[in-house]
Amino acid sequence: LFTMVSDSCHSGGLIDKTKEQIGNSTRQNKTQHRDRAMKPPSASGTGCCTCTSLPRIIRGVFESLGIHLPRRGRQQSGQNGSKEPDTKPDTTTNASVISNRSLPLSTFIEMLKHKTGRHDVGVGSIRTTLFHHFGHDASPKIKKFVKVMVGKLRHDDHDGEPPDGNKEAEQPHALRAALEQDVHSVEEVYAGPAAAVGSRRPRNGVLISGCQTDETSADATTPDGASYGALSNAIQSILAGTDGKKRRGAAVTNRELVVRARELLSGQGYTQQPGLYCSDEHAKLPFIC
Repeated sequence: LFTMVSDSCHSGGLIDKTKEQIGNSTRQNKTQHRDRAMKPPSASGTGCCTCTSLPRIIRGVFESLGIHLPRRGRQQSGQNGSKEPDTKPDTTTNASVISNRSLPLSTFIEMLKHKTGRHDVGVGSIRTTLFHHFGHDASPKIKKFVKVMVGKLRHDDHDGEPPDGNKEAEQPHALRAALEQDVHSVEEVYAGPAAAVGSRRPRNGVLISGCQTDETSADATTPDGASYGALSNAIQSILAGTDGKKRRGAAVTNRELVVRARELLSGQGYTQQPGLYCSDEHAKLPFIC
């Protein structure tokens, strides 16, 4: 069991996806994210980039790389054959098009076809195409996918029969490199290693935060001149039995420690509210000391 005491400012909710036993940082974070998502973008304001300046900046970056993009302003040929810019105002100049920076799948497939010279690239063959093109230099993620697919094909073809050792030796170097990849589960190939590990990783973390996400943690100085964080000083007082409450025979649990620390800090005039983040089972376990 790993227990972390974070006696620092804005320390609420430092451990992701951990149940909040005591505190309201998780609820505040959800509310703030929802408010930001529902808030319309500001059209003006200090420090904000205007709609017309952003395309100009992007165009400048492309031109610095030697890539010249066509201008929106149209050109007309005069009677003497010279080209003069159109003086009519472009009604689309002030219009802004906002989109994410992800590459559309159809565009990526067309680029992959052009790069590899293969015209049979589709949604279901992107990773195999990348492996065929890059071979041994393909990423580990692509190699792991190929290993799983090869294993599935062998199982279907041989119905569980062991593969021929001579054929294994005759395999291309790139395929041998793919088969040497460590694959722990199919979930790792499709959803990534984090998803595969997260499904079997035990939840053994306990976080005791000095305050909530929107609060600051204060410092405390004892009569003998020693300085601590306010929460750290409160924890030492509780464990030593000098917080005004008699210690019971049983050890102080994580939940009891945070509740008593909140009461002690409030009585001393501190506004910060410590929090507890762990599973229901670990909330009932004794504190590490």
